[in-house]
Amino acid sequence: MNRILVAAALLLPVLAFADADPRFAKLRDEAEPLGGLGTFLEKYIGACDGPFVDAQCKSNAEAFRKKYQGKRLYMIVTEDDTTMLSPGPYSPGSGEYTINITPFFPGGSSALTHGAPKKTDGNGNPILPYLTVTGEMPEGWNLQMFTRLFSMRAVRAQVVFTPQGVWSLPKKGGGKNYGVTARIEAILLTEGRSGQPMGLWLNGKDARKR
Repeated sequence: MNRILVAAALLLPVLAFADADPRFAKLRDEAEPLGGLGTFLEKYIGACDGPFVDAQCKSNAEAFRKKYQGKRLYMIVTEDDTTMLSPGPYSPGSGEYTINITPFFPGGSSALTHGAPKKTDGNGNPILPYLTVTGEMPEGWNLQMFTRLFSMRAVRAQVVFTPQGVWSLPKKGGGKNYGVTARIEAILLTEGRSGQPMGLWLNGKDARKR
């Protein structure tokens, strides 16, 4: 079950580090905190097929989508759920690293994506291009320590996004997969235990320039 929550106890340590970058803090402060991604996706998509579906299902889904049309939202993806992150290239000389983000955020039986996927891989998973962030290793770190953060699920993501609509793709074995397409505004990555910033992705901007 997805554990994307915005509980007060969880927010306190991460908000302090979000404020370290005013660009992300501004977007976050203008957004509405999202209590649970799975519930949001279910209501936004509206699973209205089958004999036991409420007669008002489609109209409820349409009303829910209208409510969030153009609205900016904010969520925290905790370490256990950051399956969309992977280590990219690392330069030993400069200490600069790259983190790859597959913009596919699962919640329940569907997912939130940056843009709408057009096709799936051999396993039926939607194909999406990476988003990338870069940073520099703290003093005393090496490649092994960096890659271990991902194998141990020790990186957290904070995401600001605006939902835009519903997508569907054929499901392997029959039927369809549904998801919500969004404009991802920003993604802030931090080391889970310390909250140390690791990278910032900003839509349409160079995140390393202030």
